[in-house]
Amino acid sequence: MNMNKLRAKIVEQEMNVEQLAEIIGMTAPTLYRKMRAPLKMTIGEAIQIKDVLGLTDEEALEIFLF
Repeated sequence: MNMNKLRAKIVEQEMNVEQLAEIIGMTAPTLYRKMRAPLKMTIGEAIQIKDVLGLTDEEALEIFLF
């Protein structure tokens, strides 16, 4: 997972990790852990984050697969 790009997209949307976590239905500590250990993030969670942040398919691939 490219955490730098994910964090940049969160800031670009004028959000923080805590707000994103609340929107996708998890606690901030859980989201922080999943961001540090990408194998623990489910496809569904990645899709939720993609939708909330308005990521393109290309951006999502760059963030979640590289």
